[in-house]
Amino acid sequence: MNITHMLILVLGLTAATFFILFVVYIFFYRKRMINTELEDIESSEQKHGDMVQRECLITFQAGEALTICDILDAPGEVIGKSNYGTLYKALLQRSNAIRLLRFLRPVCITRGKEFDDVISLLGCIRHSNLVPLLGYYAGPRGERLLVYPFYRHGNLAQFIKDGNGDSHKWAIICRISIGIAKGLEHLHTGLEKPIVHGNLKSKNILLDRNYEPYISDSGLHLLLNLTAGHEMLEASEAQGYKAPELIKMKDASEETDIYSFGICLLELLSGKEPINQHPTPDEDFYLPNFMRNAVLGNRIADLFHPDILLSRSRDHDENPVTEELILKFFQLAMACCSPSPSLRPNIEQVLWKLEEIVK
Repeated sequence: MNITHMLILVLGLTAATFFILFVVYIFFYRKRMINTELEDIESSEQKHGDMVQRECLITFQAGEALTICDILDAPGEVIGKSNYGTLYKALLQRSNAIRLLRFLRPVCITRGKEFDDVISLLGCIRHSNLVPLLGYYAGPRGERLLVYPFYRHGNLAQFIKDGNGDSHKWAIICRISIGIAKGLEHLHTGLEKPIVHGNLKSKNILLDRNYEPYISDSGLHLLLNLTAGHEMLEASEAQGYKAPELIKMKDASEETDIYSFGICLLELLSGKEPINQHPTPDEDFYLPNFMRNAVLGNRIADLFHPDILLSRSRDHDENPVTEELILKFFQLAMACCSPSPSLRPNIEQVLWKLEEIVK
């Protein structure tokens, strides 16, 4: 064998040896990298609990036609934000229907069976004055989406703020008040397991074209963890709907719902917001206190919007409004806003009184 052949043989053996070592290195390197990735995923799952899960969609009455593609492919417009989630107005392209999607931040919700039980409970609630839950979507990264109908005519807060003539019509004020009371009565007494709304306010009362009210977000606080629930309570306090005895969101009760409802009644009657951001020296920034001071100061005209009485000359109603009826309505609203929960009427008493006023 000559030198040239010897060199070729040595170089061939060297190349083969290098190739074998390279393959072995790549094999063990990739194995180490895969094991590292698996450890990272396992660590992430342990850290986030049930955040890694399968995608699923649960539908309820009137939402049976929903699909996962409907929800995920729907172009959405943000119409509300909070610390615990985002509210979207979404167009379902397959059916051309508009729906309200509430996205709940994964870090703000309760975990496991408790969450699932509440979803099942809320999905079964049906009443003509309650916004129904149509569906619930859970994504692989912990996403939670609640699907509701969309009401085109806005909410009660905007209706009152706009101050158009209809907001001062006695018949419409009574219709809205009784509708809210009926919805709340169903939550408190019409279910096998009573539900506390927990966040009743005029922004959570939606209206149709005939001013029929629909209470939204019933029991939403039951899906939130303690931190998110506290943030909801802080927002309720800042907006003027929090009952004075309510310290933690988990302690919300039928009595605290009645208090919030009383604030809504005062809004309807006076046309004022629960919190006056720019009070004069003679005014209290908090609506119930303002009303109490008006009574003590014999300022009866401050208890209701003046156009309510003026509307009786324009409307040919079978039950025309009188000052006596307005004062009865006011007294009921103030009873609901009593600082002492034991002095507040229950929802059945409230509804009975409202229906008596309307007769």
